[in-house]
Amino acid sequence: MPRNITQKIIAEHLISGDMTPGSEIQLRIDQTLTQDATGTMAYLEFEAIGQPRVQTELSVAYIDHNTLQTGFENADDHRFIQSCAKKRGLVFSRPGNGICHQVHLERFGIPGKTLIGSDSHTPTGGGLGMLAMGAGGLDVAVAMGGGAYCIPMPKVTLIKLTGKLEPRVSAKDVILEVLRRLSVKGGVGRVMEYGGDGVASLSVPERATISNMGAELGATTSIFPSDKITYKFLMAQGRSDDWREITADEGAEYDDVVELDLAALEPLVALPHMPDNVKPVAEIAGLPVDQVCIGSCTNSSLQDMLKVAAILKGKKIHPRVSLTVSPGSMQVYSMLAKNGALADIIAAGARVLECACGPCIGMGQSPGSGAVSLRTFNRNFEGRSGTADAGVYLVSPETAAAAAITGVVTDPRELASYEAPVLLSAAFLRNDNLLVQPEPLETADSVEILYGPNIKPFPVADALPETLRAAAVLKVGDNITTDHIMPAGAKILPYRSNIPFLSQFCFRQCDENFAENCKATGAAFVVGGTNYGQGSSREHAALVPLYLGVKAVITKSFARIHKANLINAGILPLTFADEADYDKIEQGDELEIANVRENLQNGGTLLLLNRRTGEKFPLLTDFTERQTAILLAGGLLPYTKNS
Repeated sequence: MPRNITQKIIAEHLISGDMTPGSEIQLRIDQTLTQDATGTMAYLEFEAIGQPRVQTELSVAYIDHNTLQTGFENADDHRFIQSCAKKRGLVFSRPGNGICHQVHLERFGIPGKTLIGSDSHTPTGGGLGMLAMGAGGLDVAVAMGGGAYCIPMPKVTLIKLTGKLEPRVSAKDVILEVLRRLSVKGGVGRVMEYGGDGVASLSVPERATISNMGAELGATTSIFPSDKITYKFLMAQGRSDDWREITADEGAEYDDVVELDLAALEPLVALPHMPDNVKPVAEIAGLPVDQVCIGSCTNSSLQDMLKVAAILKGKKIHPRVSLTVSPGSMQVYSMLAKNGALADIIAAGARVLECACGPCIGMGQSPGSGAVSLRTFNRNFEGRSGTADAGVYLVSPETAAAAAITGVVTDPRELASYEAPVLLSAAFLRNDNLLVQPEPLETADSVEILYGPNIKPFPVADALPETLRAAAVLKVGDNITTDHIMPAGAKILPYRSNIPFLSQFCFRQCDENFAENCKATGAAFVVGGTNYGQGSSREHAALVPLYLGVKAVITKSFARIHKANLINAGILPLTFADEADYDKIEQGDELEIANVRENLQNGGTLLLLNRRTGEKFPLLTDFTERQTAILLAGGLLPYTKNS
């Protein structure tokens, strides 16, 4: 039977399970990655599992999030991660080497391989033809130890591309158009597979931009073919031996098809405060702009930076605008410096930041009060920038650069002509001196793992009790993000290895008294709407509620990674059988679920009792046998250790 790309790679890595959409499958994982905001917890979990050495083909620990060091906390975490990597067999990417997804694309990604990472934008690797997925840190720790990665078999949507992008329309506009059509919930349970004649017109960095922001669709991942374009990219990286051709078979079937004519696209912008709030740039042209930030794992490639440099060359940024530029990797930074493009960027008045995530995760460069900030990033959730009332707009590098020099939102097609960038892709500069190789196995026992005082034990749930009884400490609406649950930002990220300290910030954007209320009640339920937990893969959005006594989260629907993280933590993720029952619960109501263990084990129906009204509501428990066992054990860690 003809297969699409997704089915081919899954079949090659399938350990067990049925490749019928919705059925749980277990996959062998070839590569893993972590970053430092999630990595400390992932390596604490790996240590708890007790595996002496990673079992994957390649695992890489990146430092790219918490690089702003205003105290000892981040430096201590970096030291801990580096010592773990050295002892346990991981490559360590030092601070300054670049953003994990950009560096992995350049130096490590291999077509046809499986990759999971403790960062939701790991699907960037789909630009190379990898099956690359974001996951919680504990899932990554288990995979590093040789365990399977378990997901529901996804449906596959073909995004059929035709035509070719017009000048000054970019790959960012492609994914913004997909988001405009499908919404932040449109990819849930699906892989977005790109095909059609238009694919051949897109470079690997452009494909990576599109794959990267597929995370905002809620998709399991996104993937492109591995073709001659892929080969040229890998050859330029000195890795032509890593290439293999992977294309869909003639006659391969898809669950649905979205057709997109690249030639018909125009520059687009996602308005505050959601990536699918998309309009043509022309519709808001003239809006005064206060800040422009160019970079992030979405748009920090050499190709993107050369476009920006070409627009800025010989120009001066507008007096009102603060412009920051963050190259995605040391490779990109070095090549910009060598060919003179960096000088053009600096001469225009840009503030060049280090090769790191930086402003994208609120790590510095927060805009002013009520400011308009145009960013080439992937998320514009309310408050994510570090300024609660700022308006963050997501745009392409061309649109961002145009606004930087005009001071207002500007369709880049309206700019005067500028010299097209020359892509230095025949051979990329390669300098891996910021990559640290692990200690050889025979001497690894001599390496000491270095813990800092900010690293605290992570919470572990007790085995699931027979009855859950608690107050609905919080009720929230639709599209609650992991930023709502556990914010990022320069003030909070240094404490990602300190769950007790982090707990005071949990859900603060929704209810500033959430943590105190949980502590007062001792146990808590959270009630939510649709697409609960969208956004980042950060498992802290499950571990911190666990620490605060949250026993169950009851919603209309969940985002994939967050639901998995709740199960891994030992928190019950339940959905209303009838969404209308959501309206019958008020914050503060006493809720009870009886016979939990018995019904989970025997396939019975869980009933939620509202003790205020006496009403009972049926809840859906669409757990696999494995997930049920994890929940009964009190989470993935005790389940794994006892298996």
